[in-house]
Amino acid sequence: MSQTIHLGISTCPNDTFAFHGLMNKLVDWRGLDFQVELLDIQQLNDRLFAGDFHAAKTSFHAALLLAESTMVLPSGSALGHGVGPLLLAAKSDDVPQNDSQVTLCPGQHTTATLLFRLFYPQTTQVQHVVFSDIMPKLQQQAADFGVCIHEGRFTWQQEGLHLVTDLGELWENETASPLPLGGIVARRSLPAETMVDVQAVIHDSLQLALADPDSALPTMRQYAQEFSDDVLMQHVKLYVNDWTVDLGAVGRSALQQLSDRAQAIGLVAPGTAGLEVYPNAR
Repeated sequence: MSQTIHLGISTCPNDTFAFHGLMNKLVDWRGLDFQVELLDIQQLNDRLFAGDFHAAKTSFHAALLLAESTMVLPSGSALGHGVGPLLLAAKSDDVPQNDSQVTLCPGQHTTATLLFRLFYPQTTQVQHVVFSDIMPKLQQQAADFGVCIHEGRFTWQQEGLHLVTDLGELWENETASPLPLGGIVARRSLPAETMVDVQAVIHDSLQLALADPDSALPTMRQYAQEFSDDVLMQHVKLYVNDWTVDLGAVGRSALQQLSDRAQAIGLVAPGTAGLEVYPNAR
């Protein structure tokens, strides 16, 4: 009897692109039975904390807090240059400066929220909303600022919003490393051979999509119908890269820097083990 793997991924185009092959069983499942659930990233984080998945996409912020029970898989991560969240303002020339202002963030355990805390400590109230609600609420001036992720990187200007800063650029300038946003984590309780097979299937699915990107568009459209194909592929080009296929030494170094900085602001206790990447699989 095959082992069931409850896999959680996000509805974002980079995930539906990368997992198109796995979701449609266009790659060898290696004897596993994948049950795939697609959710918003904060919902994925919350469900991981509840112990619901064998493997799932998660924010690296959340992964830091789950490091004792999970390991990061080498394939499936989103990190790179020019991929950071944008801090947007409802009004031009406005900057975060006091707690009478409100900043919307896309979830308590998202890496976007961690970056805001790193670079704007002790400024503004923070409220957490679903990422897709941030720009509409800024347009309504229901908040002063918003940390915008995903497709908002490409559409904020046409929505009449104003750029305060690119949080990813701040990270890159300070660390000289790509920004780690999120990755696939697997439960340490999985047997080693199962971990190897899960990693291999994800790697194969990525390679399939990269070999024929247009083949993944129907799956991507299913979960992002409001965006044009051009915007969907822009998203893929930005968030799917060599580090998505395999974190490598540079990716592992970036995760270590994130671990160190999280300790520096008290997100995790000093001396806590950082993010551990599972050894490259066959």
